[in-house]
Amino acid sequence: MCALPLKPALRHGVPEWTSNNQELSSTAQEERHVSHQVRQEGRTLRNETTCQTNWDEEDTNQRLSDRIWDVSQWRDALDVCARKVDEEMDALTLCKEQLEQALASTVVPLEVGTECLTLREGRSGYELVLDPADQELKAEVALIQRVQQTLQQLIDKAFEHLCVLQENRQQLTADLQNKMDALDIDTGCLSLTRRSPQISLKPNPTRIPSGSCTPEEWLQFSQYNVALAEEAMHLSQQMREEMKLTRAQLQNELDKQRHATEFALRKRTHQEDQARDELQWQIRNMEKEMADMEGDIKALDADLQAKTASLKLAHTRLENRTQRPGMDLCRDQVQHGLVYEVHQLESTIMSLKQKLAEAKNSLQKCKLHHSRMLLNLSLKQQALSLEQRSLNTRTRLNGPVQSAERAPVPLVPLVNSSGRSHLQMLAQ
Repeated sequence: MCALPLKPALRHGVPEWTSNNQELSSTAQEERHVSHQVRQEGRTLRNETTCQTNWDEEDTNQRLSDRIWDVSQWRDALDVCARKVDEEMDALTLCKEQLEQALASTVVPLEVGTECLTLREGRSGYELVLDPADQELKAEVALIQRVQQTLQQLIDKAFEHLCVLQENRQQLTADLQNKMDALDIDTGCLSLTRRSPQISLKPNPTRIPSGSCTPEEWLQFSQYNVALAEEAMHLSQQMREEMKLTRAQLQNELDKQRHATEFALRKRTHQEDQARDELQWQIRNMEKEMADMEGDIKALDADLQAKTASLKLAHTRLENRTQRPGMDLCRDQVQHGLVYEVHQLESTIMSLKQKLAEAKNSLQKCKLHHSRMLLNLSLKQQALSLEQRSLNTRTRLNGPVQSAERAPVPLVPLVNSSGRSHLQMLAQ
């Protein structure tokens, strides 16, 4: 037999083979150890992150539940407030309609009074005098016109406040709708789970949305809307009470006698007389004060000039003493005294200038107020003359008050009471 040829290759010894096997075994053990640690750390991380995720999710659900409860409470509060606003609007509308009926009921008495005056204007000769009946008719017509104007102002005021209530109602409605939309969104968010098909990754979900606010601002906004509506309702209640009271007072005034008007005229004349005397006394005192102030201003100005001269003297002395030669240029007591004198004079001049400006300003204000008082005095004297002429005219009014019977007034519906300055509600 022939021998097989040997393939040329590197041959290893038994020790190398043994060493290689041991190296493979130790490396395998080391890699298994590392892999075991990685697996344990991975399990620990999975457990920790799962717990943290579940806790965060439960915490978020609890926060959503609390938020839903808060929004629900404010939704109910806004809904209750909106219903109260509706009730107050209905009550104010009813009060406004009653005022419109009272306003329409004054049309026929005004026609009767005006017609009586027109008929009495047909008199001629010595019969055309300002007798008590004629004066009372004029007072009656003027009273009815004032009542109509007052009622119209109250109606316009009620209409404007109805607009305010309507605006508050719209604000409450908008806030209420926002609360309901927010409840729908938060309720939907609370119902979502990790297995919900609607969930997905979103771009930049942690951004702060434009126009977002803080919880304090959110709370203050709803509180402000409710407070504003409650304030408007409170004002509306006061307005309704005022309207009812005013309507009753005006109805009583329509039935009052002539002597109430005469008493008011005498009282007003007395008040005008007192006001005129008081104003004249004030004018005399103001003129005296203005004269004293002008004298004081001259004295302040003279004193300011004197202090300025003293300041010039001190400045000149200081400047001249800077020319002393050599070691004689020392900061002696004279130097300190002159510096102190300059500071004192500058402070004094500043105070005098300030006080002089204040005095001139006060004098100007006094002059302006003096002019106003003179103008007001002339107006008061004119008013007092008119009041006295009215009293002299009404001294002949000694007849009994003629009360006119009131006929049923056909009511004419008012389309819009706002902005109507003249009544055109006669039923043709």
